[in-house]
Amino acid sequence: MWLFVMITVVAGYLLGNLNGAVLVSHLMGDDVRSHGSGNAGLTNFIRNYGAGRALTVILVDAEKAIAACVIGGLLLKPSLGFQAGSALGGAAVILGHVCPVFLGFKGGKGILSGLFVALMTDWRVAVIILAVFAIAYFSTQYVSLGSVLAAAAFALSFVILHFNRPVVMLCGVFTGALAIWMHRPNVIRLLNGQERKTNLFKKDKA
Repeated sequence: MWLFVMITVVAGYLLGNLNGAVLVSHLMGDDVRSHGSGNAGLTNFIRNYGAGRALTVILVDAEKAIAACVIGGLLLKPSLGFQAGSALGGAAVILGHVCPVFLGFKGGKGILSGLFVALMTDWRVAVIILAVFAIAYFSTQYVSLGSVLAAAAFALSFVILHFNRPVVMLCGVFTGALAIWMHRPNVIRLLNGQERKTNLFKKDKA
């Protein structure tokens, strides 16, 4: 079992290094991390390149999360169960996304990939975090606020729904907590009234 656990974690982490925003911006002859907030995430990508190319970014980050969850689920199904394997693979892919060794440890914040990890592990959590994000974002236009609240809902949902499945619960708490940790600067700016509002459907004006 432990060999499959290691394979799940390593495979998930390496898949996490495939960052959609960085990949697409490089194909455009640029690097999203050299603009705006310097973050390799969907929000910074849209701010600088517009929403038109964002679908490819979403597809890359979605597919790597799904792949990591499937690999973990299938490998660990006989010993821990598919759901636990999926949660472990999901936690690993988010770690690889936010701390990618092949990108100088400058990755995204894990929200988009986290949505698909939730979808693969427990669709109910995906529905909850989507609703939380949508309510927070559309009422304030703060992507960061929606993201932090969604990450908190992610962790809390796994505690409530999987308190009797320690591996699933702990992986969910780790993933949600990691996403919140990555938003520390945003939280500080929100508290100081300095955070930027973002229109996710168009490029920021120059």
